[in-house]
Amino acid sequence: MKSTESFKNTIRMYLDKRANEDELFALKYAKANKSINDCIIYILNTVKKSGCNGFADDEIYSMAVHYYDEDNVETGKPVNCHVVVNHVVELTAEEKEQARKEAIQKAHDEAYNKMKQPARKTTKPEISNQPTLFNF
Repeated sequence: MKSTESFKNTIRMYLDKRANEDELFALKYAKANKSINDCIIYILNTVKKSGCNGFADDEIYSMAVHYYDEDNVETGKPVNCHVVVNHVVELTAEEKEQARKEAIQKAHDEAYNKMKQPARKTTKPEISNQPTLFNF
């Protein structure tokens, strides 16, 4: 299995938080025969079987909870994939200013390169004097 560590950590943090808030789930989460690696394998195989490429966070979290809730869940074989975890990134004021400067510089460079290119001459299509069926 080649899921990203970010995905595994995201699932683990959710499950840890849920176990802290829900005593009944905490008992299931502490089962010796369950592991975060098997949970990830279960989620990836469930996603693969569905045929869908995008899921809401709550759908993935519910798959993780289901894995720990059920005693006889078939995890399946490890899946070789790359998982993308979407998070909102908050930039600092300095990072925002730097991104702004880079965007302005890029726009400036593109405009300059466009001006440097020689103007293309358009050629007029040749008109044929050969008679057509419509000339008769």
